[in-house]
Amino acid sequence: MPSLRELAERTPPRRERHADLLRALAILVVVLGHWTVIVVTDGPRGPAGFSALEVLPWGRPITWLVQVMPVFFMVGGFANAASLTSHTRGGGGVQDWLLRRTARLVRPTTALLVTLAAAALVARRAGVDPAAVGRAVWLAAIPLWFLLVYLVVVWLTPLMHRLHRQAGPVVPLVLVGLVAAGDAARLGLDAPALQQGNYVFAWLAVHQIGFAWQDGTLPARRGVAVPLLIGGAGTAVLLTVAGPYPVSMVDYPGMPLGNLSPPTLALLALATAQLGLVLLLRDAGNRWMRRLRPWMAVIAVNSVILTVLLWHMSAFVLVAAAAYASDRVPLPRPPADTAAWLLWKLPWLAVLSLVLVGLVAVFGRVERRGRLGRSTARHDRWAARALGGSGRRAAAATVGYAACVLGLLGVADAGPADHGPFGLPTAALVGYLAGATLLRAARAASDGQGGSGHPGSSGSSGSSGDSGSSGDSGSSGG
Repeated sequence: MPSLRELAERTPPRRERHADLLRALAILVVVLGHWTVIVVTDGPRGPAGFSALEVLPWGRPITWLVQVMPVFFMVGGFANAASLTSHTRGGGGVQDWLLRRTARLVRPTTALLVTLAAAALVARRAGVDPAAVGRAVWLAAIPLWFLLVYLVVVWLTPLMHRLHRQAGPVVPLVLVGLVAAGDAARLGLDAPALQQGNYVFAWLAVHQIGFAWQDGTLPARRGVAVPLLIGGAGTAVLLTVAGPYPVSMVDYPGMPLGNLSPPTLALLALATAQLGLVLLLRDAGNRWMRRLRPWMAVIAVNSVILTVLLWHMSAFVLVAAAAYASDRVPLPRPPADTAAWLLWKLPWLAVLSLVLVGLVAVFGRVERRGRLGRSTARHDRWAARALGGSGRRAAAATVGYAACVLGLLGVADAGPADHGPFGLPTAALVGYLAGATLLRAARAASDGQGGSGHPGSSGSSGSSGDSGSSGDSGSSGG
């Protein structure tokens, strides 16, 4: 495995390093935001908690600065467009691209779910209250909501990229219109079920913008960036201050209408402002990333970026459980609306960071192995025989993908309650694992038929190839 310095030094000059920087920063902000906003308290049956936004009204406008998931989806669109274009230009097929792209998401997710299930089983056998186990597993699994939506978006990437080439900006405009219709149904007709499509429509719209950034349709010029920044911010202010949407861009219990679950027009307005800022800072970001040490740091973070996202709430659960069981790591006793509580958060964040580093050291290997792009055919020769035909491989991939998505939906939608021996809904867990197995078999069969795909899939440029890399082997330069 090449060293960080070697990866940094051989990165092609044309690579859009600003995108890699944004991805790393966005996920780190998400992690710190989650850790900061959750208030841990003593409960009668174990650690309990609530969102600080419930008692800190002044913190709600600050969420405009820390709600960076739109940036992650923009970068994801840029990365997926770059990777897909590079793969198909090299003679690879769309199905092979999907199998490899999704494998980099599914492998680390499988490691998380299997570990959580095993930990829950052990905890219950040790006599821990099943309700407390269910609550802990639910909290640790919160990042799966994001991954669920991103898996759907990645699967739709070939279709949406084709639509982008044919219709350009019309596609995100139509998607924004669908989001507006969903909001209208929720606000005007009190029909929240009709707003659920916004989970896909809104993030697809932001993802499409990444396509336009990648191919130059959306130029990174000041004359474009500044109007987007001012217009998006101004629209967000009108929709929240004068309009019906809440100011907070992070949801918390008790909100009559949230901006994130599902996404609303107000969140898309903020995403527009963030897009303007991203384009405005592009040249400065790329210049900074040409310095060796900062670029090495970004490579290091991106090499385990999905592991950081998936495991950061597990770190929180471990520290909270330890704090509850031992007076040596006391829970934040001061009320959440006091300066003392904010000061207490500093050592709390330090401890969480240390625990997360340990988890990444253990589980980051799964993500790194997935990024190497090694064939699995030697381990699954049976799959090559059973799924030798392209039609059978496509069917296995489709069914496997659907099973993974539905399984994750069942896991992510489960509340903080006792869900059985594994701490997760058993049917959803089994369905996800069956889907992951089918995807692995389809990938092995594809490799066995010589469909190893684009040689650049090993991610030799040193950035993360999944969940939003700027493309494989430095192809992000377009």
